[in-house]
Amino acid sequence: MEFKHKPVMLKQCIEGLKIKPDGIYVDGTLGGAGHSIEILRKLSKSGMLIGIDRDTEAIEAAKNKLKEFSNVKYIHGNHDDIKKILKELNINKVDGILLDLGVSSYQLDEKNRGFSYLGENILDMRMDKTQKLTAKDVVNNYDENILAQIIYEYGEERFSKQIAKNICLERKEHQIETTKQLVDIIEKSIPKSKQNDGHPAKRTFQAIRIEVNNEIKPLYHTIEECIDVLAEGGRLCVITFHSLEDRAVKNAFIESKGKCTCPADLPYCVCGAKSLGKIITKKPITAENEEIKQNSRSKSAKLRIFEKAELILRH
Repeated sequence: MEFKHKPVMLKQCIEGLKIKPDGIYVDGTLGGAGHSIEILRKLSKSGMLIGIDRDTEAIEAAKNKLKEFSNVKYIHGNHDDIKKILKELNINKVDGILLDLGVSSYQLDEKNRGFSYLGENILDMRMDKTQKLTAKDVVNNYDENILAQIIYEYGEERFSKQIAKNICLERKEHQIETTKQLVDIIEKSIPKSKQNDGHPAKRTFQAIRIEVNNEIKPLYHTIEECIDVLAEGGRLCVITFHSLEDRAVKNAFIESKGKCTCPADLPYCVCGAKSLGKIITKKPITAENEEIKQNSRSKSAKLRIFEKAELILRH
């Protein structure tokens, strides 16, 4: 299957990165290389792009799409390990980083990946197919209370307890192996009168996918590490699709910006508060109406941008 993926807020991301022709840039979620190809078009041959993805199929598709460019390094890995990856490449600082979080259109559409609640597919949901934990493991082995908590926190599903209870009742009879089996359980767990906000399985599938791929827990630290490896004036652009992701990014940006706690009447800062830079986006950038019409995935997308600068706060 061809790796198709429409890059979300492409223009806004490219503008947000403020690309230097000779700079070093990281696409931490390479995917279909929709963002990467535009970054490369703005780089000279002296510039470099490092493309990271957990999905080996994404990397192979990107290599094909970007075959005209020689200044790309492809890394099968996780953007959570960005410091380790750059160290192995003998790179200390980069000029820009892009993270487009969430699942790609290809992964949703590829039947054997099990991300979609449509059709009947194996429960998998791994972005990195070399990892052991799958959606089938989560659904069949997790404690009922933990399952309910995951579905509630990661999916914001108010019927999480009933869904978790019915999953556990069903798996006592036989293993839950397919997406359709899971969808059937979810549908009978939510009153018909409350099934009017999109597909009833949407939130639960999102929650299980986030748990399988550990998408939320390390994110705050990942943002901190991304800012740490930016050169002065470098920018970090992060696209989120979920309130928990956005909150982690927002809080990490605020912490990195720093806050002076000195009394207002002091002529200069004595508290030693240090700022790592500034938040470019006071409010997150959202997709324009025309893009939302063409790509429904962009509807929930939020883009936040941080610019690195070594500064001590002053009044």
